[in-house]
Parts: sequence; structure tokens; C-alpha cells
Amino acid sequence: MNSRYVLLDLDGTLTDPEIGITNSIMYALNKFGIVVEDRATLHKFIGPPLVDSFMGYYYFSREDAKKAIEYYRENYAETGIFENEIYEGIPELLEELNSNNITCVLATSKPTFFATQVIKHFGLQKFFAYLSGTTLDDTLITKDAVIEQAIKHLAITDFENTIMVGDRKHDIECAHVNGIKCIGVLYGFGSKDELVGAGADYISETVPDLRKLLMR
Repeated sequence: MNSRYVLLDLDGTLTDPEIGITNSIMYALNKFGIVVEDRATLHKFIGPPLVDSFMGYYYFSREDAKKAIEYYRENYAETGIFENEIYEGIPELLEELNSNNITCVLATSKPTFFATQVIKHFGLQKFFAYLSGTTLDDTLITKDAVIEQAIKHLAITDFENTIMVGDRKHDIECAHVNGIKCIGVLYGFGSKDELVGAGADYISETVPDLRKLLMR
């Protein structure tokens, strides 16, 4: 593939944050009197901007969605952030990319403040040239803006040899908005139908599949 830059999503691509994120969403919803019995129904929250998910799935007003995010962050900052596991093979993949002079960039819808803590917790910070995330004050909240921010920060102009890796449709759509291709991974939280429907340029079922694709 001859990639020079690889932009990587965090949740569902590098780590499995299911317990921490769903616990925090359940905490936030409970503040509004909503009880969720099956945490699997909240998997759709993992990846996209939370404000869109609260509004789209629970029909919150924008004001209530922002309040729900405040509650979410109360729980996430205290316990949820580290209720998280790194996918097997990810550290080795990042090390190999670095060894082959491929620049790794984090591009996540998670606030940079939290994303940095997660990356440091798993000892991955040494592999990344830049961590691009959203802001806590909501001045930057969309994935396309996160990707654009990374491109501008690193002055990337070789879009042909730049690729995004993510597990949800917004990773693909927002990569394309910025003129770069995207690999959709199936070991995260998006289905094959979702990723193909969004126009994924490549599909990887496993981390070893992703390695083969990036290193070919």
C-alpha cells in the first residue's frame, strides 16, 4: 500500500472500551430516568460523537444531549476511562509501522484530554507523531474536523499515501471528506454492512489482516 501516514481511530480500533463507555452512558441516561438493561444496545454509541448519539437514539434536545455528556464525563473521568482493553496485536502493529518509517497519527472523536490518558495508560504514546481529538469545550466535535486538524498539523500533502483506519461509518465518510481512503475494521463495533455501505476502500476482519493490508 506504500502508506506514509496512517491515521488510527481509538475506540473499537486500537482498544475495546465497551465496559467503560457503556457504564458511563448508562450512568448518564439514569440521570434522565432511563434504565438500560442490556448494555449491548449501547454499542452504537461507541465511535460517533456522543451529542449525535444521544439526540439520534434517545431523541434528546441538543441542550439535554450536552447535559447528558456532562454526566457521562463525570463517570468516565472517574472510572470508565480505564475500563478498557487494548486489542491483541496492536502494540506490535504500531511498532512495525514505526520501524518502516510510517507515521502513525491518532484521529478520534474522543476528547484529546481523555484520549491522551488512554494512550499513555497503554504505553502507546511513543508510537504516535500526533494525537488529534475533539475538545471538551465543543469547539471541535466532528470526526472530519479531527482528521483535518491532523492533516494540517503534520502538513500532510501526500493524500495518495495517507489512509485512515476505523470501525464505524463516520470514520470512512469523514476520511473521504478529507480526500483520503479508509480501511474499515470488523473487530470493532461496526458491521460489515455499515462499513461497506459507507464506502470503505478496504475491509479488515482482524488485526493480523490489518497488518497485512498496511504492510503490503
